[in-house]
Amino acid sequence: MRSVVLYGIAAIVIAAVAAIGFWTYVMSNVEQPGYRIMVADGAIELRDYPPSIVAEVTRRGSRQEAVSAGFGPLAGYIFAKERLGDKIAMTAPVTQRREKIAMTAPVTQSVSESGDNAWTVRFIMPAKYTLETLPKPANADVRIIAVPEARRAAIRFSGYATDASIAEQQALLLGWLQSRKLKPVGSPTYAYYNDPFTPGPLRRNEVVFDVVDE
Repeated sequence: MRSVVLYGIAAIVIAAVAAIGFWTYVMSNVEQPGYRIMVADGAIELRDYPPSIVAEVTRRGSRQEAVSAGFGPLAGYIFAKERLGDKIAMTAPVTQRREKIAMTAPVTQSVSESGDNAWTVRFIMPAKYTLETLPKPANADVRIIAVPEARRAAIRFSGYATDASIAEQQALLLGWLQSRKLKPVGSPTYAYYNDPFTPGPLRRNEVVFDVVDE
């Protein structure tokens, strides 16, 4: 009986190690935005980001509803489902940010302080593309824009990104910014790095603020 239990525990450990290895392999092969870490303090980093290009849409609803609704048209764009041309490689993270004023057209998402729950959801385009070389979207809701370089503070956390966990991490990040005399600019961005099937302990989520010195 004891040997059966030991075999069972060993099988669980092997499966966990295999899952971690597979996740590491997958994430190492998905392009992520390059940035320079200026300050590292546990789960919090102050980063300098270079310019980038994103595809974005705006959707209304709760945080979860908006990111789900925004994913479809953005995936349709990069996988060339509604347009001519080659597919575009998937990158990470998908981002989300609430907007103060609803837009007509992110993955980024942010919430509206005015209460209209308009969220911009973004896919970051691979670094090899320019505005001129990216294919034009067939869906009028999808917009391609250039994002300028910026200094951002981010706090990283694992698990499933719930409203409660995001609020907790956001409060921690705001407290850290205040202690460093850094001023958050605009709404926070919520960044999701994993597909829905990644186990909670292996997931990477972030709350991110653009910042300036006070």
